[in-house]
Amino acid sequence: MSESSVPQADTSLADVHPADMPETDIAEEGGEGDLVVDGISKRFRTGRTDVHALDNIHLHVRPGEFVCLVGPSGCGKSTLLDIIAGLTRPDEGEVKADGQVVAGPHRHRLVMFQESALFPWLNTLGNVMFGLKLVRGLTRRQRLEIARSHLRLVGLEQFARANVHELSGGMRQRAALARALAPDPRVLLMDEPFSALDAMTREQLYGDLQRIREQRRKTIVLVTHNPREAVCLADRVILMSSPPGRIRDEFAISLPRPRDINTAEVAGYASRITMALRSYNDPELEA
Repeated sequence: MSESSVPQADTSLADVHPADMPETDIAEEGGEGDLVVDGISKRFRTGRTDVHALDNIHLHVRPGEFVCLVGPSGCGKSTLLDIIAGLTRPDEGEVKADGQVVAGPHRHRLVMFQESALFPWLNTLGNVMFGLKLVRGLTRRQRLEIARSHLRLVGLEQFARANVHELSGGMRQRAALARALAPDPRVLLMDEPFSALDAMTREQLYGDLQRIREQRRKTIVLVTHNPREAVCLADRVILMSSPPGRIRDEFAISLPRPRDINTAEVAGYASRITMALRSYNDPELEA
Protein backbone atom coordinates (compact mmCIF):
# COMPACT_ATOMS: atom_id res chain seq x y z
CA MET A 1 0.00 0.00 0.00
CA SER A 2 1.33 3.42 -0.91
CA GLU A 3 1.56 6.04 1.82
CA SER A 4 1.81 9.01 -0.50
CA SER A 5 -1.84 9.95 -0.07
CA VAL A 6 -1.68 10.63 3.65
CA PRO A 7 -1.03 14.04 5.27
CA GLN A 8 2.65 15.08 5.08
CA ALA A 9 2.72 18.28 7.11
CA ASP A 10 4.32 18.17 10.53
CA THR A 11 1.48 17.35 12.89
CA SER A 12 0.43 15.61 16.07
CA LEU A 13 -1.33 12.28 16.18
CA ALA A 14 -4.04 13.95 18.24
CA ASP A 15 -4.84 16.01 15.13
CA VAL A 16 -5.02 12.99 12.83
CA HIS A 17 -8.51 11.55 12.42
CA PRO A 18 -8.83 7.91 11.33
CA ALA A 19 -10.47 9.11 8.12
CA ASP A 20 -7.17 10.83 7.23
CA MET A 21 -5.12 7.67 7.69
CA PRO A 22 -5.01 4.82 5.17
CA GLU A 23 -7.49 2.09 5.88
CA THR A 24 -6.24 -1.47 5.64
CA ASP A 25 -8.07 -4.61 4.67
CA ILE A 26 -8.27 -7.35 7.29
CA ALA A 27 -6.55 -9.74 4.91
CA GLU A 28 -3.70 -7.38 3.94
CA GLU A 29 -0.36 -9.14 3.98
CA GLY A 30 3.17 -7.79 3.83
CA GLY A 31 5.97 -6.85 6.18
CA GLU A 32 6.39 -7.73 9.80
CA GLY A 33 7.48 -4.49 11.44
CA ASP A 34 10.93 -3.91 9.94
CA LEU A 35 12.17 -0.32 10.29
CA VAL A 36 15.17 1.24 8.55
CA VAL A 37 16.19 4.80 9.43
CA ASP A 38 18.64 5.99 6.79
CA GLY A 39 20.56 9.25 7.19
CA ILE A 40 17.82 11.23 8.95
CA SER A 41 18.56 14.89 9.71
CA LYS A 42 16.12 17.51 10.95
CA ARG A 43 16.22 21.21 11.77
CA PHE A 44 13.50 23.37 13.28
CA ARG A 45 13.72 26.95 12.04
CA THR A 46 11.81 29.98 13.21
CA GLY A 47 12.45 33.68 12.76
CA ARG A 48 14.85 33.77 15.70
CA THR A 49 16.12 30.24 16.20
CA ASP A 50 17.61 27.39 14.22
CA VAL A 51 17.61 24.13 16.19
CA HIS A 52 19.56 21.25 14.69
CA ALA A 53 17.51 18.42 16.23
CA LEU A 54 18.91 15.35 14.45
CA ASP A 55 22.07 14.73 12.46
CA ASN A 56 22.59 11.76 10.12
CA ILE A 57 20.70 9.13 12.12
CA HIS A 58 21.05 5.51 10.98
CA LEU A 59 19.13 2.75 12.75
CA HIS A 60 17.72 -0.66 11.88
CA VAL A 61 14.98 -2.12 14.08
CA ARG A 62 14.32 -5.74 13.23
CA PRO A 63 10.82 -7.29 13.17
CA GLY A 64 9.63 -8.10 16.69
CA GLU A 65 12.53 -6.24 18.34
CA PHE A 66 12.06 -3.98 21.37
CA VAL A 67 14.36 -0.94 21.12
CA CYS A 68 14.62 1.93 23.61
CA LEU A 69 15.98 5.37 22.72
CA VAL A 70 17.71 6.95 25.73
CA GLY A 71 19.32 10.35 26.04
CA PRO A 72 19.10 13.77 27.68
CA SER A 73 16.32 16.25 27.03
CA GLY A 74 16.74 17.94 23.68
CA CYS A 75 18.64 15.11 21.98
CA GLY A 76 15.89 14.51 19.42
CA LYS A 77 14.45 11.23 20.71
CA SER A 78 10.82 12.29 20.34
CA THR A 79 11.54 14.00 17.02
CA LEU A 80 12.98 10.75 15.69
CA LEU A 81 9.91 8.86 16.92
CA ASP A 82 7.63 11.38 15.19
CA ILE A 83 9.56 10.95 11.93
CA ILE A 84 9.25 7.16 12.15
CA ALA A 85 5.51 7.58 12.79
CA GLY A 86 5.19 9.83 9.73
CA LEU A 87 4.06 12.82 11.80
CA THR A 88 7.13 14.92 10.99
CA ARG A 89 9.06 15.10 7.71
CA PRO A 90 12.87 14.87 7.82
CA ASP A 91 15.01 17.44 6.03
CA GLU A 92 17.36 14.72 4.83
CA GLY A 93 17.22 10.94 4.66
CA GLU A 94 14.28 8.58 4.81
CA VAL A 95 12.56 5.97 6.93
CA LYS A 96 11.39 2.69 5.41
CA ALA A 97 8.77 0.53 7.08
CA ASP A 98 8.66 -2.97 5.61
CA GLY A 99 10.46 -1.68 2.54
CA GLN A 100 8.16 1.30 1.90
CA VAL A 101 9.24 4.90 2.39
CA VAL A 102 7.33 6.53 5.24
CA ALA A 103 5.48 9.56 3.88
CA GLY A 104 2.83 10.02 6.57
CA PRO A 105 0.91 8.28 9.36
CA HIS A 106 -0.22 4.70 8.86
CA ARG A 107 -2.19 2.32 11.02
CA HIS A 108 0.69 -0.17 10.97
CA ARG A 109 2.76 2.37 12.97
CA LEU A 110 0.76 3.67 15.93
CA VAL A 111 1.92 5.95 18.72
CA MET A 112 1.33 5.87 22.47
CA PHE A 113 2.14 9.20 24.12
CA GLN A 114 3.13 10.34 27.61
CA GLU A 115 -0.49 11.37 28.16
CA SER A 116 -3.18 8.82 27.40
CA ALA A 117 -4.95 11.13 24.89
CA LEU A 118 -8.22 9.31 25.51
CA PHE A 119 -11.41 10.99 24.30
CA PRO A 120 -13.35 12.17 27.38
CA TRP A 121 -16.72 11.90 25.64
CA LEU A 122 -16.19 8.14 25.07
CA ASN A 123 -16.05 5.44 27.73
CA THR A 124 -13.14 3.00 27.95
CA LEU A 125 -14.64 0.56 25.46
CA GLY A 126 -15.55 3.36 23.06
CA ASN A 127 -11.98 4.66 23.09
CA VAL A 128 -10.59 1.27 22.14
CA MET A 129 -13.24 0.79 19.45
CA PHE A 130 -12.40 4.21 17.98
CA GLY A 131 -8.99 3.03 16.78
CA LEU A 132 -10.60 0.11 14.96
CA LYS A 133 -12.10 2.54 12.47
CA LEU A 134 -8.68 2.29 10.80
CA VAL A 135 -9.37 -1.32 9.84
CA ARG A 136 -11.57 -1.68 6.79
CA GLY A 137 -14.12 -4.47 6.59
CA LEU A 138 -14.92 -4.93 10.27
CA THR A 139 -18.54 -5.05 11.37
CA ARG A 140 -19.57 -3.29 14.55
CA ARG A 141 -19.86 -6.68 16.28
CA GLN A 142 -16.29 -7.55 15.25
CA ARG A 143 -14.99 -4.19 16.47
CA LEU A 144 -16.78 -4.76 19.77
CA GLU A 145 -15.28 -8.24 20.19
CA ILE A 146 -11.77 -7.05 19.35
CA ALA A 147 -12.05 -4.08 21.72
CA ARG A 148 -13.26 -6.29 24.57
CA SER A 149 -10.46 -8.81 23.98
CA HIS A 150 -7.86 -6.04 24.21
CA LEU A 151 -9.39 -4.69 27.39
CA ARG A 152 -9.01 -8.22 28.80
CA LEU A 153 -5.41 -8.20 27.60
CA VAL A 154 -4.61 -5.10 29.69
CA GLY A 155 -6.80 -6.08 32.65
CA LEU A 156 -9.55 -3.50 32.13
CA GLU A 157 -12.48 -5.65 31.06
CA GLN A 158 -14.50 -4.77 34.15
CA PHE A 159 -13.96 -1.05 33.44
CA ALA A 160 -15.26 -1.18 29.86
CA ARG A 161 -18.18 1.15 30.61
CA ALA A 162 -16.23 3.49 32.89
CA ASN A 163 -15.81 7.13 31.91
CA VAL A 164 -12.28 8.38 31.35
CA HIS A 165 -12.36 10.64 34.43
CA GLU A 166 -13.16 7.58 36.57
CA LEU A 167 -9.90 5.83 35.60
CA SER A 168 -6.61 6.21 37.45
CA GLY A 169 -3.50 7.33 35.58
CA GLY A 170 -2.27 3.77 35.21
CA MET A 171 -5.65 2.57 34.00
CA ARG A 172 -5.76 5.34 31.41
CA GLN A 173 -2.38 4.27 30.06
CA ARG A 174 -3.60 0.66 29.92
CA ALA A 175 -6.63 1.84 27.94
CA ALA A 176 -4.33 3.81 25.61
CA LEU A 177 -2.20 0.69 25.14
CA ALA A 178 -5.29 -1.39 24.32
CA ARG A 179 -6.41 1.26 21.82
CA ALA A 180 -2.98 1.24 20.14
CA LEU A 181 -2.83 -2.56 19.93
CA ALA A 182 -6.43 -3.20 18.83
CA PRO A 183 -5.90 -2.28 15.12
CA ASP A 184 -3.03 -4.83 15.13
CA PRO A 185 -0.18 -2.50 14.09
CA ARG A 186 3.15 -3.97 13.08
CA VAL A 187 5.04 -1.26 14.99
CA LEU A 188 4.17 0.35 18.33
CA LEU A 189 5.91 3.68 19.01
CA MET A 190 5.90 4.78 22.66
CA ASP A 191 6.93 8.29 23.74
CA GLU A 192 7.69 8.19 27.50
CA PRO A 193 4.33 6.54 28.25
CA PHE A 194 5.15 5.84 31.92
CA SER A 195 6.92 9.04 32.98
CA ALA A 196 3.86 10.68 34.60
CA LEU A 197 2.98 7.61 36.70
CA ASP A 198 3.97 6.75 40.26
CA ALA A 199 6.71 4.15 40.79
CA MET A 200 4.44 1.26 41.77
CA THR A 201 2.11 1.80 38.81
CA ARG A 202 5.09 2.04 36.45
CA GLU A 203 6.52 -1.24 37.68
CA GLN A 204 3.18 -2.98 37.21
CA LEU A 205 2.96 -1.66 33.66
CA TYR A 206 6.51 -2.82 32.94
CA GLY A 207 5.33 -6.33 33.71
CA ASP A 208 2.15 -5.91 31.66
CA LEU A 209 4.08 -4.61 28.64
CA GLN A 210 6.61 -7.46 28.78
CA ARG A 211 3.81 -10.02 28.97
CA ILE A 212 1.88 -8.46 26.09
CA ARG A 213 5.00 -8.13 23.99
CA GLU A 214 5.80 -11.83 24.44
CA GLN A 215 2.26 -12.70 23.37
CA ARG A 216 2.00 -10.34 20.39
CA ARG A 217 5.64 -10.01 19.24
CA LYS A 218 5.20 -6.46 17.99
CA THR A 219 8.12 -4.28 16.97
CA ILE A 220 8.36 -1.62 19.69
CA VAL A 221 10.38 1.59 19.82
CA LEU A 222 10.16 3.37 23.17
CA VAL A 223 11.58 6.76 24.16
CA THR A 224 12.67 7.22 27.78
CA HIS A 225 15.00 9.23 30.01
CA ASN A 226 15.26 6.32 32.44
CA PRO A 227 18.15 3.86 31.86
CA ARG A 228 16.66 1.30 34.27
CA GLU A 229 13.34 1.40 32.45
CA ALA A 230 15.15 0.89 29.15
CA VAL A 231 17.13 -2.09 30.46
CA CYS A 232 14.03 -3.63 32.02
CA LEU A 233 12.12 -3.53 28.73
CA ALA A 234 14.45 -3.51 25.74
CA ASP A 235 16.38 -5.96 23.60
CA ARG A 236 18.64 -3.05 22.62
CA VAL A 237 19.18 0.37 24.17
CA ILE A 238 20.23 3.13 21.77
CA LEU A 239 22.13 6.03 23.36
CA MET A 240 21.73 9.53 21.92
CA SER A 241 23.53 12.80 22.64
CA SER A 242 22.95 16.43 21.70
CA PRO A 243 23.22 18.95 20.22
CA PRO A 244 22.54 17.97 17.51
CA GLY A 245 20.93 14.61 18.19
CA ARG A 246 23.21 11.75 17.22
CA ILE A 247 23.37 8.04 18.00
CA ARG A 248 26.49 7.46 20.07
CA ASP A 249 26.33 3.84 21.18
CA GLU A 250 24.05 0.88 21.77
CA PHE A 251 23.77 -1.82 24.42
CA ALA A 252 22.37 -5.28 23.73
CA ILE A 253 20.48 -6.47 26.81
CA SER A 254 20.88 -10.22 27.21
CA LEU A 255 18.98 -10.65 30.48
CA PRO A 256 16.22 -13.30 30.59
CA ARG A 257 12.56 -12.26 30.65
CA PRO A 258 10.43 -11.30 32.43
CA ARG A 259 12.68 -8.71 34.06
CA ASP A 260 12.31 -6.91 37.36
CA ILE A 261 13.52 -3.32 37.37
CA ASN A 262 14.78 -3.70 40.95
CA THR A 263 17.30 -6.50 40.30
CA ALA A 264 21.06 -6.06 40.54
CA GLU A 265 21.45 -7.25 36.93
CA VAL A 266 19.21 -4.48 35.61
CA ALA A 267 20.98 -1.95 37.85
CA GLY A 268 24.35 -3.08 36.48
CA TYR A 269 23.39 -2.47 32.88
CA ALA A 270 21.73 0.83 33.81
CA SER A 271 24.87 2.01 35.59
CA ARG A 272 26.99 1.37 32.49
CA ILE A 273 24.48 3.23 30.32
CA THR A 274 24.38 6.18 32.75
CA MET A 275 28.17 6.42 32.75
CA ALA A 276 28.22 6.37 28.95
CA LEU A 277 25.62 9.16 28.77
CA ARG A 278 27.58 11.27 31.25
CA SER A 279 30.79 10.76 29.26
CA TYR A 280 29.29 12.46 26.20
CA ASN A 281 29.22 15.73 28.16
CA ASP A 282 32.53 15.13 29.94
CA PRO A 283 35.50 14.46 27.63
CA GLU A 284 37.62 13.22 30.55
CA LEU A 285 35.12 10.45 31.30
CA GLU A 286 34.91 9.48 27.63
CA ALA A 287 38.67 9.24 27.40
